[in-house]
This record gives sequence, C-alpha cells and structure tokens, in this order.
Amino acid sequence: MEITPNKLILQAFGLEPEGLNVRRFGSGHINNTFLLEKKEDGSKYVLQKINVNVFKEPGIIAANQRMAADYLATHHPAYLFITPIPTVNGEELFVMDNEYWRMIPFIAGSVTVDQADNPKQAYEAAKQFGRLANYLSGIDLKPFKASIPNFHNLTLRYAAFQEAIRNTREDRKAAAEELIDEFLRYSDIAVTYEQLKTNPEFRDHLMHHDTKINNVLLNKDTYEGICVCDLDTLMPGKIISDLGDMVRTYVCPVSEEEPDVSQIVVRDEYFEALMQGYLEEIGGALTKVEKEQLFFAGKFMIYMQGIRFLTDYLNGDVYYPIKYARHNFDRAHNQLVLLKRLIEKQDTLQAIINKCLHVSEQV
Repeated sequence: MEITPNKLILQAFGLEPEGLNVRRFGSGHINNTFLLEKKEDGSKYVLQKINVNVFKEPGIIAANQRMAADYLATHHPAYLFITPIPTVNGEELFVMDNEYWRMIPFIAGSVTVDQADNPKQAYEAAKQFGRLANYLSGIDLKPFKASIPNFHNLTLRYAAFQEAIRNTREDRKAAAEELIDEFLRYSDIAVTYEQLKTNPEFRDHLMHHDTKINNVLLNKDTYEGICVCDLDTLMPGKIISDLGDMVRTYVCPVSEEEPDVSQIVVRDEYFEALMQGYLEEIGGALTKVEKEQLFFAGKFMIYMQGIRFLTDYLNGDVYYPIKYARHNFDRAHNQLVLLKRLIEKQDTLQAIINKCLHVSEQV
C-alpha cells in the first residue's frame, strides 16, 4: 500500500500541502522517507514515517537522539548532529493512528553513496563514525535505552541459529547441511564474544549500529564527510558493532546480495582506509582490550549476519524479504565466504591495524 504524508501530518510541522512538492527519497528499506520542497523558496526538509514493526517504541529513538544532541551542543557545539525539527506543538514526533512521523533538516550540498567506490569514500565515512563515537565517549549511558533490544547480541543470535537447526523442516535442513556445518565450525567467534562482553575493559559506548556507507552524508563535489545520518539505532553497544559493520560492507566490492561468490575479495586498501579514518578519531579513547579486538570486529559482524541469514532460511524466510527461494541461503553463503577471505588475510590486516593504531597514538 502506498504511504504518503497527508495534510494533517504536514500541518503538524507547520507546512501546507499545496505549497510543497513531495517525493520519495533515499534508498532505505526500513522507514518511509519523503523529500519536501517548498515551492515558494526551494527550502527542503526530510519527512519520515518510522517503521513500528522494527522500532517497537519510537519514543526511545527520539529520547536517545535528544540526549545525544544536548550533550554535543554543550561539549562540541560546532559539530553537525542531525536532530528532528519539532512539531508546531514542540514535539519531536507527530503521532496519528499509531503512525509516528518526524521531520529532519535536509543538508544542502550533500550526497550519499550505496557502496564505497574508492578508498577515500571508505576513509571519509569511517572518520565520521569515529568522530561521532569519540565526541560521545564521555556521555552518561545510563539514561539511554535500546531502540532494538539485543540488536547485535551474538549470544542471542547464535542461540536462535541452534534453535532453527533443531526445528527446521527436513528438506531445508538437508539442503543447508553443509552450510550449517561450516558456520558451526566458526562457533569460536560466538564464544569469544561471550567472554568479551563481560570484560569491564570491553566497554559500552554510544554506537550508531548501522554503519553502511549510505548512512554518512558526503560533500557532493569533494566527497569529504559532512556528518552521520540515520540515527535510529544510536544506543549503547560495543566498538566492534560499528567497526565490524564497516569492515563487512566496505572491504568487499560486492554486497551480501551477490550469489557469485567468486567475486568476493577483501580489498586491503579499503580496509586500511576505513581503519585509518576510524582510529584517527576514536583511537585515543579505546582501552587496550578494545584495541586488541579490532580485527575481531569484522569476524564478529560478518559471522553474526551470516547466521542471521541462515537462521531465517531455516525458519522459512520470515524476517528478511526474499526475491527467490534460496535468497537467504545465498546471502548466508556469501557472508561465509567473506568471513573466510577475511581470516585468510588476518596477518596482513592485523599489520595494517597496528600501523593505524601507531599513527593514531601520535596524533
């Protein structure tokens, strides 16, 4: 069903529909997003309907962003942090018929890219995520809540994987038997995570949790980073979440959607670019234990996403939208191959990390 903002929603933010051009905007799959342009002066805004199937309590998103914004305004006032434009009644969300709408500024001169086409883009994006994490490193995390509870809890994801193996249909289990066995052989990744999460030196930070490159605004002319966007999953988490998702999505020239696994490679220059950008900003705020787990970040995130795809396949494709019968199976296989390629290069990539850490410590 086509969802468009009606008159009451627009008026809640002080806008009249007859004075606007409204069109779909962005490549995101979770929220419904629209670009609003005033006919009178060309000024633009972004309007979003929050997906309540994914975000059960949209108020948590608004509260987390407001607390982060207030902290940054005090401690880093020059930093561009995208915050919602209040309604005419001063609310950060407009609620109608259990629909939650928000309006955010449109950043002029900005562009997003859906994949890293050169190392500079990877560097600029990682630098922005690192800067945000660093600037928020002194914030009190106690008032913050999870907008998606257990989002990157590998212990929970691994338990769900094991349950799916036990309960899946026999035909799916037979088809996936080899893939299941291969993922089980890497279960040490889940064991390591379980050990790390109770280590007091492996701390919680305020993390973005969705560090795909299209969640950074870049200058449309120079492709230099401007700021981070899509802050719905800004919540307490571990450093390996953000760094790991960058490794997972920047270093390979093809995405998780590519069924031809011969195209899956780990590009050293992209790995170095993102590690350099990230550590230049956040490196000085990391503990010794966190620094020791920087390579593990990629393993953690790729493995977790792989077993999530395979779990969904075994459960009958109930979570991720699919375009063909083996779609989730192929996604899981893709991530398994990426994991293997990353581990094959561990010595080379760890040397890159060590070099980037050394440079960041000199800054």
